[in-house]
Amino acid sequence: MMASVVNEPKTSTFQIRVNPEYKEELERLYADCGMTLTQAVNIFFQMSLKAGGLPFMVNRDPSIILNDATVNYLLEQHRIGMESSNGGIWTSLEDAKKRYDARQ
Repeated sequence: MMASVVNEPKTSTFQIRVNPEYKEELERLYADCGMTLTQAVNIFFQMSLKAGGLPFMVNRDPSIILNDATVNYLLEQHRIGMESSNGGIWTSLEDAKKRYDARQ
């Protein structure tokens, strides 16, 4: 089992330059979630290690944001629709994506 980046002792530092206004906004955002910016970054690192890369998809089109859970959900719904005796609600993966995006 992989060690937890979040809970392991911290003996090294990591510095990043960021716009001060973004930093303040991020600190407020994560404080609302009950964590510090440092804790949020450590969670991002942990998820990156677990995913073996970025823990989300990167696309040229910023309107397309699908994580693994969303893709798996869409594929499962597509499978259910295709196996349904009445043809299911969705007839194609593209239709499923359109319907999912409309809920957002």
